[in-house]
Amino acid sequence: MQKLEFHLGNPSFTLLHRAGLAGLFMTLKQLQTEKVTPPGNLIWELSQQKVLLQWEGHDQTVLDWLLTESFQLNDGLIALRALDSKTMRKDAQVIVHQGILGTFLQHTSTHKSSGVRSESLQFGGEDAPEIPVSYKILTRYVYQEFASSLCDKQGKFLNKPISVAGWLNPGAVVRHVAFSADTSFEELPDNAFVLLFAPIACYYYNLRSRFRDKRAQYALVVPEVQDLEQYSAYRRNSNLRDAAYKDFYAYSLGDAGLHFLTYETTKLAKTFKVPRCQVLTLGTVAWATQQKTRTDLYTVEADTEVCYNYQVCCDQFPPRLVQGKDANFVAISLARELITDNLARSKPWYVGIAEKVNSNELFQRLAYERGGLYQVIQKIQSDEREKLFVKACHEALRFTYGKVAGNTKEGEKPNFDKVTVRIRTGLGRCKNAASFREFITDFWSRAGKLPTLQANWQDLMEFVMQDSQWKKSRDLALLALASYPGKEGSNSNQNFDRTEEVLEIQEDAEFDLGW
Repeated sequence: MQKLEFHLGNPSFTLLHRAGLAGLFMTLKQLQTEKVTPPGNLIWELSQQKVLLQWEGHDQTVLDWLLTESFQLNDGLIALRALDSKTMRKDAQVIVHQGILGTFLQHTSTHKSSGVRSESLQFGGEDAPEIPVSYKILTRYVYQEFASSLCDKQGKFLNKPISVAGWLNPGAVVRHVAFSADTSFEELPDNAFVLLFAPIACYYYNLRSRFRDKRAQYALVVPEVQDLEQYSAYRRNSNLRDAAYKDFYAYSLGDAGLHFLTYETTKLAKTFKVPRCQVLTLGTVAWATQQKTRTDLYTVEADTEVCYNYQVCCDQFPPRLVQGKDANFVAISLARELITDNLARSKPWYVGIAEKVNSNELFQRLAYERGGLYQVIQKIQSDEREKLFVKACHEALRFTYGKVAGNTKEGEKPNFDKVTVRIRTGLGRCKNAASFREFITDFWSRAGKLPTLQANWQDLMEFVMQDSQWKKSRDLALLALASYPGKEGSNSNQNFDRTEEVLEIQEDAEFDLGW
């Protein structure tokens, strides 16, 4: 009798192995629910921490049956038995299909396709607008055929390590092709078997990033599974199993990780025992163009404050469909990308904005979302002194723009843009504490008496006088400039103007949507 026993506490297991064990647990549970009769007297036992498999038949025959039942196809789409994929909505099936092909199975050697299908899917609910989607139509993929790699020529389960390809353990690749035998990654057959089921427990997002290489189109989320039963309940929950196509988008790795972890705020961490996750991208690098490499990785943990602030950000910057010349597409949110990356790294939500938004074009894109930025400043949980600093800058801007309007001749339009560019350029020239101190004091003094500054002088002077604070203060000043609500005091989120749409359309033409 062959016996395979897997435990979450296995010291050789990485997060991906544990995710794989969760995927195996979910698969066996679904087969049990469907009362499928396996060959070779195959039986299994499932618990919160352990999975036990036993059978008496021919090893390769039993494993081939299990993998064939687990990894199926439905009209050319990858269908995972564990998720009962064939009963999912079409857009939810496409999410799983595109996500796996965009991460684990990027290389063409891992699957066979009969062509590409293009169709339109609803972006959100039943009455939502449609978005064009293209994806490969598969006739087979490697998970279905891996039983032979786990067995010897007689079909008996191996008892020695086997070489593991990058599709099975993303990022664990050959370091030097000329010395593949010495630098390839190996796994015990038991561990390799578990890794096969990792794509079931993982989740996937289509990245719409302003700063990342466009080749890094997908984020792979690997959960930290602590309870197989609880995680199975979460992954099969309708919020993930039947996610709408708009839920497939993220604007940064931090956004992807937090989106995954914040189901009903902190319910995922507390109820389903998933305190954190890893988020990674896979792509081609210049020194190894023949293989997909792990290009970035975050470990994301969401506490109550981070969850709250992330929800504030999502409320103000939801995925937004833009009507292009030929078809609809998802617009990039620069503000959400910047904020969510900071939240995921447990940094102040605005940190680094001045360094990243270092051109007039990027500033304009950020300022297009001024309404949402204004709301985030008011609602987000942060140091109240930071909000006061931004408020003082808003007052200085209002008085400055007011002077420009007062000095404009009758019948002419005030040139507010020129003033904005001058202020932004001045902030860009601040390279140390002394230069920022000179800039901000000049800016405030020219504006006149600022009520917020006068009422909170001692607190706000810390942002100006302490050398350790100058970068954060520069970020806050640029944030104030980008979020200034204008004369009306409007704090509603504004639509992007036509210039933004044109820029997005031009860039979207270069963006590969899913295949």
